[in-house]
Amino acid sequence: MSLADLQPEHDPEPEGPPAALPRAEPLPFDQVTSSRRRAVLPFRIAVIAVVLLGGGTLFMSGYSLGRGAATTPGTHVSEEQAFQPFWDTYRAITDHYAAGDVDQKKVIDGAIKGMIDALGDPYSAYMSPEDFRRSLQGLSGQFEGIGANVAAKSTDGKNADCTPLGPTCALTIVQPLTGAPADKAGLKPGDRITKVDGVSLDGQTVDTAVGRVRGPKGTVVTLTIVRGSTAPFDVKITRDVIIQKEVVAKDLAAGTVGYLQVTGFSDQAASDFQAALKRDVDSGERKIIVDLRGNPGGYITAARRIASQFIASGPIFWEEGAKTDPVPTNAEPGGVATDPSIQVVVLVDKGSASASEIVSGALQDTGRGKLIGEKTFGKGTIQEWQTLEGDNGGFRLTIAKWLTPDKRWINGTGLTPDIPVTAPANQAPGADAVLDAALKALNASTASSPALRAAA
Repeated sequence: MSLADLQPEHDPEPEGPPAALPRAEPLPFDQVTSSRRRAVLPFRIAVIAVVLLGGGTLFMSGYSLGRGAATTPGTHVSEEQAFQPFWDTYRAITDHYAAGDVDQKKVIDGAIKGMIDALGDPYSAYMSPEDFRRSLQGLSGQFEGIGANVAAKSTDGKNADCTPLGPTCALTIVQPLTGAPADKAGLKPGDRITKVDGVSLDGQTVDTAVGRVRGPKGTVVTLTIVRGSTAPFDVKITRDVIIQKEVVAKDLAAGTVGYLQVTGFSDQAASDFQAALKRDVDSGERKIIVDLRGNPGGYITAARRIASQFIASGPIFWEEGAKTDPVPTNAEPGGVATDPSIQVVVLVDKGSASASEIVSGALQDTGRGKLIGEKTFGKGTIQEWQTLEGDNGGFRLTIAKWLTPDKRWINGTGLTPDIPVTAPANQAPGADAVLDAALKALNASTASSPALRAAA
């Protein structure tokens, strides 16, 4: 789905996810790999998240002997027949195209994009050098743009993932970041972006669309918005530098309940969460609320670290590759709230994705915490990000499934809360029915005003 300016929801995922532009999505948690080093020492960053590559294999997988070496260069002998049409087409273009000069780089980039688009996977995509740079920037929690989590969602009322954008698949606001330009301009969850600066998004990927929405601080972007059944209208937004504070801590119920809101899963977020939770426990608070509503994910390592604050041992999640059996990723030692007498509840909704679902699923399966709210997004895949040689950008590719400790694969279905609560559409300003339900589940008072305190 998953922390950029707009963020594709789930990683983003890092996500990976990530998907907000790039946070989104729900960007689901992802991994980053350099194609030059892949065979020797892969450089991987697990992101959204749930967001999320094997570049160069077509050209670097070895050479066959004899006639085939000249017609299918770089193609393994066992795949020569399958790839012969590709090379025939490439040679025809480079040798015989007569309507103008052939830009070899564009032809190759287009071939890479076509291969990945053919998978039909909304979380796998080719990115230009600029899009790749921006996506990685977004995962750091700082970016230039409008500040909103977005995802590609079907317009048939089912709200399913989709690609590419078009009449039945819209770039949809998942959640504006609080105080960001998108929030100040009045954008709301569920708003559909159909045009950017008057140009339709039809036929584009989320990454391409996000790249058009983003831009330097101080510049203005005009978004054409469809909200519900109303006629399309334009919103002008001045872009800014978005620094997302990913952990917000409060004391509730007269200091007896610690509340920790997590909006992303960067390494810094994991450190801030651990420090804030330790302050709660050290101050004697034995009831903890973790709010993951609207969180599209991020680094898988951050999800593991946050879940490990409550789970002393055993699997946090399982990772299942294309040709491998599930392998457990176990809890890290030294969690500050693993004492079972510390009660934990987790607030979730349909915007909780990828790394958020890893944490939620781990606490639910181990019995360490209860989920309260709405069914989660349902992103159960991991993406790996890989740079390509030269100035050719990179791509992300779905390379594994992740499963909960009980080996549940929640992709497309999400996690069902232990205590379902849906906030009423006409909820009064400042009211929070889901948080009230959490306090009730903890047998805590809802009357006292929360005391906000900054996370480390």
